[in-house]
Amino acid sequence: MLDEYWQVMVDLKAADAVRSIGLSNHDAAQIDAAERIGPVDSLQLPLSLRRRGAADVIGRCAARGTGVIVYSPMESGLLSGSFSAERVAALPANDWRRSASEYTGERLIRNLRFVDALRPVADRHDVSVAAIAVARTLAWPGVTGAIVGARRPAQVADMAVAAGCHCPPRTWPRSQQHLRRPVPVLDRSGRRRPDTSDVSHMAANLVVDRGGDMNAEPCVIGIDFGTLSGRAVVVRVRDGAELGNAVHPFPHGVISARLPATGAPLPADWALQDPEDWLEVLRTAVPLAVADAGVRPRDIIGIGTDFTASTPLPVLVDGTPLCRLDDLRGRPHAYPKLWKHHAAQPQADRINALAAEIAEPWLPRYGGKISSEWQFAKALQVLDEDVETYDRCARWIEAADWIVWQLCGTETRNVCTAGYKGMRQDGRYPSVEYLSKLDPRFAEFVTDRIAYPLSQLGDPAGVLTPEAATWTGLPAGITVAVGNVDAHVTAAAVQATGPGQLVAIMGTSTCHVMSSTELAEVPGMCGVVYGGIVPGQWGYEAGQSGVGDLFAWVVDHALPKTYRSAAARAGLGMHEYLSQLAARQQVGEHGLLALDWLNGNRSILVDHHLSGLLVGLTLDTRAEDIYRAFVEATAFGALTILAAFDHAGVPVRDFVAAGGLVRNPFVMQVYADVLDRPISVGSDQGSALGSAIHAAVAAGAYPDIHAAAAAMGAVRHAAYIPRAAATAAYRELYDYYRELHDQFGRGGTDVMHRLRAIRNVARAGNRDG
Repeated sequence: MLDEYWQVMVDLKAADAVRSIGLSNHDAAQIDAAERIGPVDSLQLPLSLRRRGAADVIGRCAARGTGVIVYSPMESGLLSGSFSAERVAALPANDWRRSASEYTGERLIRNLRFVDALRPVADRHDVSVAAIAVARTLAWPGVTGAIVGARRPAQVADMAVAAGCHCPPRTWPRSQQHLRRPVPVLDRSGRRRPDTSDVSHMAANLVVDRGGDMNAEPCVIGIDFGTLSGRAVVVRVRDGAELGNAVHPFPHGVISARLPATGAPLPADWALQDPEDWLEVLRTAVPLAVADAGVRPRDIIGIGTDFTASTPLPVLVDGTPLCRLDDLRGRPHAYPKLWKHHAAQPQADRINALAAEIAEPWLPRYGGKISSEWQFAKALQVLDEDVETYDRCARWIEAADWIVWQLCGTETRNVCTAGYKGMRQDGRYPSVEYLSKLDPRFAEFVTDRIAYPLSQLGDPAGVLTPEAATWTGLPAGITVAVGNVDAHVTAAAVQATGPGQLVAIMGTSTCHVMSSTELAEVPGMCGVVYGGIVPGQWGYEAGQSGVGDLFAWVVDHALPKTYRSAAARAGLGMHEYLSQLAARQQVGEHGLLALDWLNGNRSILVDHHLSGLLVGLTLDTRAEDIYRAFVEATAFGALTILAAFDHAGVPVRDFVAAGGLVRNPFVMQVYADVLDRPISVGSDQGSALGSAIHAAVAAGAYPDIHAAAAAMGAVRHAAYIPRAAATAAYRELYDYYRELHDQFGRGGTDVMHRLRAIRNVARAGNRDG
């Protein structure tokens, strides 16, 4: 059992019997369990150019300073460059590779094509294919070293070229700075090549033109910039087949505790990002996805992107982020503010109060309140708290538009983020008169910092610049689509572009988007924007600030060691294990009821200073009870949103789920039972596919988003059906949920706000003291 053997290891280290201790092939939950007993110095797991499923675990290790030693970077020789179909056929009869799926049939052909794409790169750098494979693995953020399995001295010398330096195991540091050190590229004689800066440069050139494939078809690339990583997917234009993909974790992740440039602590509710992390997705994930797909770069006709939103950043007139400037690098307000940055709630409250007082016409389009997550509240916070940084800001731009600027060299603004996150309605932003009443210094915010002609979704923003072509390995001049939001772009991926088709993109949070031919004012909505999802229709958006994050909270903070041990014995991840336990219960058996506001409430209360609530706890309550109660609470929150749509005269005809949580059947079934409607299921990577679909439209492969979605999107209709008995039982629980909802969220008591204020004062005093 993990808790027993890890305690033995910790004791051995404490007695100076061993220098360092580590784990092998353990998942994030098991590492967390071990860390509660004693520090984990290193983790060993498999990683290669093609096999990157451990990215999240590696990212968490890097954040904690845990060394990561990867093995099988060449996949038992598959990526060494020495295999061919003939050599595989000549392997001894007892060699396990003779029957392994990766070494037979179509998979072998695809794998050999992948290796062929690496050969010209290896030749260009005067190294072996094996060195390229190992070098890229070593360059993965957070990787300390690699076990390469060399059997002969010549192989050791070849791997030394990839590593660039000798670092004995006893000297491996735990510091994150060393985990990210550049690896020099050497030639076969061991000399540094002067024309190459580090292994990341190799990754940017992994895609080459193999030529001669007469069966090649046009493809597009979609890039989804999420909260913790960026994903690139290569999609065939004809039918939407996903041919290859790659993920690049953001080295800095979410910056919420300390500013990396200075180490200074950040206040409560802050969430920043580093734009260099986004550019690394272009340099790393895109070329790897193309290599994974086995297609030629010249077959790529367009590239599309989507971003979490609202994630705005202050930049110079040429698009340079202020956080890149030496004199502003230590200013938190110079960095992009991620969607989950909720420290601008006081500014949002001022915006809402004034807009309601003078009856601003745009306010009802956002359900009567705008969010602290959006552009204006965050910009006003910069003005209030760091006027020097505000004055240096020439343009205030969404990350969705900034990344397109980097790709095509031209500033653009998309109608989606301008409408939902920038309060632009009926062809105009909030007026100068209104803004001057907020703060006279804020009067020209629109005119000076965000005003720009808007582009429609699916339109071309420009073409790929030579510089961006160098980053991505793609041909300069291909079409770059107008930017989009991760949730809204998913509608096309699941063929939900018609009126009344609501798409719930379910991950750490949930965003609900739906198109309609009708304009209505829906209380608590994040907005209704004409053309916000597809041109020619009104696009509605609602959301829940915490969904998957709630389930992760239970796993991270509410599990006894015995659960982790039991899950490990069963060979299950913690979410899967808890879901199985929770699924055995009858509705109401746990006796709990929760409010799903651990990250605030986005819809329908639009108040990010609300907090979670769990009612009914007893000494008999178990972890699976809490897990199920939170799943049910998020489903009740979704039902509240659907009820608001129906009450406003905008009925929801279909409910389509997409995103990572669709992989959990228990969660999906609870939602079907609570909502009392069939749930259709789309891709768990719908955002990247949706961006690729928009790229196909922008490149002229389809006349509009509807046609492209019909050809390239995919959905499994009515995958989950409500169970009558469960639905009936949930109706009573939902009535109690609404009582709690209104009591704590609509003025019955202000205790949640008062508790947060007390917390913030205490935390500020702790930092200052």
